[in-house]
Amino acid sequence: MEVEVKLRLPDSETYKTIISLLSPFHIKTHNQHNNFFDGVDGQLSVHRAILRLRFYNDQPTTKCIICLKAKAVLVDGVSRVEEDEEEIDPSIAQECLTDPSRLGSLVESSRIMKRVKDEFFQETNDNDGLGFVGLGGFRNLRNVYEWKGLMIEVDETSFDFGTLYEIECESNEPEKAKELIEEFLKENGVSYSYSVASKFAIFRSGKLP
Repeated sequence: MEVEVKLRLPDSETYKTIISLLSPFHIKTHNQHNNFFDGVDGQLSVHRAILRLRFYNDQPTTKCIICLKAKAVLVDGVSRVEEDEEEIDPSIAQECLTDPSRLGSLVESSRIMKRVKDEFFQETNDNDGLGFVGLGGFRNLRNVYEWKGLMIEVDETSFDFGTLYEIECESNEPEKAKELIEEFLKENGVSYSYSVASKFAIFRSGKLP
């Protein structure tokens, strides 16, 4: 179970302010490209599941993580979601991006894809016959900071229809983490609100909340 604090920033100026305030605590930046898939008959979405390929286009190397998420709940700025991740060869992932049907051939080599088949394609015996469609995706620039024992991520997410700015922090004590971050934002006069939808939900809606 992934548990995260998720706070939305209203605009690019607020985002720049946060980046400046946290700059002494910066440890890394990720240039991410997120791509999503479903079965041709909506086998995953009907179960509130999400299959994602996330490319990390960080120089000098590129990597890719395949992820299965399910049963996401977001209340009062705290997100809880079942999540399972696995690193895969980025060149193979790129082939799947070009041809989503290629995902079926990964069942024997990928723990995540075996789960997808077992949980969402029980009636299909032929791995190569698993039908997938690409849903598209979005890019995300993620700056990561180590601050007061927390790993804080500040995201600039680029959709075709607009840009979202958000603070995320994964924690086993989300209420405590949220309180610390909110105190910091208030002390510095930074406007924010609780996130009301996941990035994937926003992407699928086609508009910023």
